[in-house]
Amino acid sequence: MQDEVKAYLEKYPEAIRELYVQLRTVAYESAAQEIEEKLWAKLPSYYAGDAFVRLIPFKDHINVEARAVDSCREQLTGYKITAKGMLQIYLKQPVPVDALRQIFAETLREKGAE
Repeated sequence: MQDEVKAYLEKYPEAIRELYVQLRTVAYESAAQEIEEKLWAKLPSYYAGDAFVRLIPFKDHINVEARAVDSCREQLTGYKITAKGMLQIYLKQPVPVDALRQIFAETLREKGAE
């Protein structure tokens, strides 16, 4: 994990950090190519070319910003999707790993590789 991202996460509770690492791992495992981890506007972001996923921690949940969230809406019944299309995963919820794999793979696909 990049030092800037690690330092950013230190202000959150351990349970959020653990959830973050789980989501980050799914993102890396789902990408068909290498992705770059960096802070963008102080938010942890994962890039494959121009495509990106953001994992935005809060005290009791993490927002997942990815353009493919909407295409997986049917698989995410029971999870909140904000008006801006961000998936919210709360600590008390199971992680929707299969849907996230699809979301991350679709979002982080390089243009022209389709």
